[in-house]
Amino acid sequence: MNVIGTVGLPGSGKGEAANVAEAAGVPVVVMGDVIREECRERGLDPAEHHGRMAGLLREEEGDDAIAERSLPRIREAAAAHDADTVLVDGLRSTVELERFREAFGDEFTLVAVRAPFELRAERLGERGRDDSDSDLKALRERDDRELDLGLGATLERADVEIDNTGSLSAFQERIRGILGVSEPVDGGGHQ
Repeated sequence: MNVIGTVGLPGSGKGEAANVAEAAGVPVVVMGDVIREECRERGLDPAEHHGRMAGLLREEEGDDAIAERSLPRIREAAAAHDADTVLVDGLRSTVELERFREAFGDEFTLVAVRAPFELRAERLGERGRDDSDSDLKALRERDDRELDLGLGATLERADVEIDNTGSLSAFQERIRGILGVSEPVDGGGHQ
């Protein structure tokens, strides 16, 4: 089984990479879902407590807690879809990277998705998932938090790097190439 992990700052294109994978029939495991699920189990609003819960899980279970909790999800997704490839959205730290490399060996590939701050801010503003997406100061603070958690070092250790400053179709094609798929199963891409 090939496991493709993605790493990138908010708005870089990780979500679009997951959309491409899903459209091509490649199962996707979103690491943030582990945190959102734990928030709900503890009666907390994931939108408000996501960052704090991520830190708490790492405190309680170790720095690789989210990766460790993602491992069964990856295996289950592969089995449920009878898939040779699974995309894992959202690595944050070198500890998580090492946990996946330990679990999957040479079958694990880390893909760094990069885009400049201004372009990411524009994308996030258009996405409008929450109010902080259109707040440049909040985005810079979020970037700093992510980088402090080790995202920068994880980006530097990627096996493949994608500069996501071109067209959407070029990005989608590059992701399909990495996934080893030619066209989306549904016949079109997601926007």
